[in-house]
Amino acid sequence: MHFSKIDLRSGSVAFLVHIVSAKGITMDPAKVEAITKWPRPTSVTEVRSFLGLAGYYRRFVEGFSRLALPLTKLMRKGEKFVWNEEREKRFEELKQRLVYALVLTLPSGSSGFQIFSDASKKGLGCVLMQHGKVIAYASRQL
Repeated sequence: MHFSKIDLRSGSVAFLVHIVSAKGITMDPAKVEAITKWPRPTSVTEVRSFLGLAGYYRRFVEGFSRLALPLTKLMRKGEKFVWNEEREKRFEELKQRLVYALVLTLPSGSSGFQIFSDASKKGLGCVLMQHGKVIAYASRQL
């Protein structure tokens, strides 16, 4: 970590493309801007690139894997690249959810955690919380 990236006046630290402060963890504003300006993908390579960046911040988005599913299907072997209305909708929704992502709470070692989970034949999802505040979201398609 470089000391030039620490802003002692604001009480925050840039760490691994996150901003960490007493309030919690947020996304790096430069990455948020990159997401808002991301053009519609026109190839599998571009979808993979977008999902790489978006996936890094998946813990900020409830139901990330469900939202990303139409896009991840494009990366399957033998899948023809067809950008349809559903994929456009999910692409824009993922961008919006990432731009307006919550501040994730830093866990405290002084008390317990709560895990809320749900599962179906298609996927799994959970929320890790402490004191009624979100620490992380996790989801996975089956």
